[in-house]
Amino acid sequence: MRPNKVRFNMLKKLKTFEKAIVISLIIMMMLVVLVSTVRLGWWLITEMIAPPFLMFNIQQLFVIFGFFLMILIGIELLESLKVYINEDKIHVEVVFSIALIAVARKVITLEITKLPSITLIGIAAVIIALAIGYFLIKKAHTMDNHK
Repeated sequence: MRPNKVRFNMLKKLKTFEKAIVISLIIMMMLVVLVSTVRLGWWLITEMIAPPFLMFNIQQLFVIFGFFLMILIGIELLESLKVYINEDKIHVEVVFSIALIAVARKVITLEITKLPSITLIGIAAVIIALAIGYFLIKKAHTMDNHK
């Protein structure tokens, strides 16, 4: 067997393996998003009918928003995997948006009053870095589309 043919067969097997893993990840992520959505819906209903009726305290709101954002992250990950399957590449823009949502989720659920100021500065630096990165990626895409 020629070396080029061996290399081609190996690459073909590797691509098949990658697709199988990505399909497995999609199925598992769909299951996680579905179960999480059902769990959030059930939790919302039980909390809304419990006294005081239709009222949430601050702690419950943090849980709700954190749960919503976690499901949104799962949906964004599904979108990223779908793009990978269809186009055989990962879009950096989607990765940045997932990271921004994840950091936003963390910030929303943090008890800021209990954190040292250096931690808050670090979180702010991460948010700024992700926002600048996202902006630059978007700008690069628009410049590529105008060529």
